[in-house]
Amino acid sequence: MRTVFVLFDSLNRKALECYGGTSLTPNFNRFSERGMTFDTHYVGSLPCIPARREMQTGRHNFMHRSWGPLEPFDVSFAEVLRENGTYSHLISDHYHYWSDGGATYHNRFSTWEFLRGQAWDPCSAVVEPPADMAKQYHPMQQGRQQAIINREFVKSEEDYSITGCFDRAFNFLDTNRDADNWFLQLECFDPHEPFMVPDRFKSLYPSDYDGPILDWPMYERVGESTEEITEIRANYAALLTMCDWYFGKLLDYFDEHDLWKDTALVMTTDHGFLLGEHDWWAKSRMPFYGEVSHIPMIAYHPDFADCAGERRSALTQTVDLMPTFLEMHGCEIPKTVEGKSLMPLFESDHKIRDAAIFGRFGAATNITDGRYTYFRYPEDMENQNLWEYTLMPTHQKGMFADVEFEGATLVKPFDFLGNYPVMRLPAGLQLVKGQGAKIEDAVTVLYDIENDPNQQTPIYDPATESRLIAEMIAIMQRNEAPPEAYARLGFEAPEKRTVI
Repeated sequence: MRTVFVLFDSLNRKALECYGGTSLTPNFNRFSERGMTFDTHYVGSLPCIPARREMQTGRHNFMHRSWGPLEPFDVSFAEVLRENGTYSHLISDHYHYWSDGGATYHNRFSTWEFLRGQAWDPCSAVVEPPADMAKQYHPMQQGRQQAIINREFVKSEEDYSITGCFDRAFNFLDTNRDADNWFLQLECFDPHEPFMVPDRFKSLYPSDYDGPILDWPMYERVGESTEEITEIRANYAALLTMCDWYFGKLLDYFDEHDLWKDTALVMTTDHGFLLGEHDWWAKSRMPFYGEVSHIPMIAYHPDFADCAGERRSALTQTVDLMPTFLEMHGCEIPKTVEGKSLMPLFESDHKIRDAAIFGRFGAATNITDGRYTYFRYPEDMENQNLWEYTLMPTHQKGMFADVEFEGATLVKPFDFLGNYPVMRLPAGLQLVKGQGAKIEDAVTVLYDIENDPNQQTPIYDPATESRLIAEMIAIMQRNEAPPEAYARLGFEAPEKRTVI
């Protein structure tokens, strides 16, 4: 068995033509006609690295840990594949992998390749940048100096890291397409901000904006002019079309070498992105509306080629990727996995779960059953009594400070840890870090997304709310959520675990 897994970052489902969007995405359409399109696919733990931890482990992590690396007790699908005779290779320009909070993910693969230069990636060294370098950018972008420096080294389309990612993928396929038992993860940071594109893509989306470069919105409420909003959206659409064009080159390769006969292809994203909907830009700070949480996924499996063009309505999630990859490659699914293999769905559409939870550490715990979406926030966001459970005390960028160990204990509270104890650390200080850290609009609401797909008007339906709360608690129990995860939401907490 051979698999190519293509992972984009911040892919907005509603922008894709095969999901009803208006951005030019003919190759995603083309793949939708060849594979199976999943219409009710949701995130789990957010944002970027927590989502990747779910992809590798098949478990929700947002109730136990903020952004952090794979832990010693985590079971990674890439490692399981490698240990069972399937060669796994990662190609990525996702610079969070070489920050402190993501430094143990790529190591699980048999081999890996990195492309440098995306966003804040500390790769381009200019000790004394010219004082006027930032003046070509909109004032909201002028403080992002490392990103500005990185862009100075992008002289042509060949210098874009997405170009390099796909070129490396074709090199891998040229070398290994006649071999068996391999898994390729081709992971592109795009269309994550900044929405920087060559002119041939930008020209497809003209706007009336006439000002400095504006392609990276702040994680803030929308406050820009109509022209500025249009320009930001145009740049996202252009970058999405660039992603589509390069993805089309991969489809061409599959066609040319007839990889469809024996190679699976899966395409999805970690989360979406708000482009001014609900008066917000980006993600993380606001409720996880559908633009962020309801994500695209299209999959092709050679054993189910006769299902070309079919759609699946079953409720699926990011945690389902790990067990799916393992079953596709004949590996046993570990008992710690919460996700469901999607292999049965390839054969026919049917329910595999009643509800799915998703969220971010310290924010709302959310649930959907595909008809309704419920955002449950703590009544007191400032005093949640949160704890981190970890053996790898790093944040996104940097180690835990010494003061964050005050009150720390060594505990062994969860069965999924196996024989590992973990540190239980107070989590309050880390919540104020990062551009997406401050959480707003923290109001518990219920939406009927069948009748209100854009989530504009919350509804009052006590019976549905009670049912979803019961589903939420049941999923939390299966996840072995800690006592404080219940208490912060106003639920009765289970008995406290023993400190050792």
